[in-house]
Amino acid sequence: MNLNLNEMKTIKTFLINALFFGLLLIQGTSLYAQDPMKAAPNVYKKVLLDNDKVRVMEVVFAPGTTAAWHSHPNHTAYALTSGKIQITDKGKPATTIDIKMGTALYLPAVTHMAKNIGSTTVKLIITEIKPAKK
Repeated sequence: MNLNLNEMKTIKTFLINALFFGLLLIQGTSLYAQDPMKAAPNVYKKVLLDNDKVRVMEVVFAPGTTAAWHSHPNHTAYALTSGKIQITDKGKPATTIDIKMGTALYLPAVTHMAKNIGSTTVKLIITEIKPAKK
């Protein structure tokens, strides 16, 4: 699969944002502004694994669904389906990302909101990487 630079940036931005969403779900509200499991009542979320190292979640956005402002630690995202998401990072303009099924990304910690602006349901696996305990 050959992607141009703009497509790669778009996919990377989307996956980073999606991963942050997942990481927030894993982390407790004591470490982050708001838990994404609670921030997006219209987005289906299922925690698949939660331990002292990571939290892995399945996240499903139906068309038109918005995930309110939430935060994620460093995370990864894997796209189970293709779709179109609008991501707004705190303090930045919104970015539209065309997600391609089978794409994986690493994303740094972020506070953002997301909206499915496409006509298909977007399904992601988000893995939040928990900070090491001291």
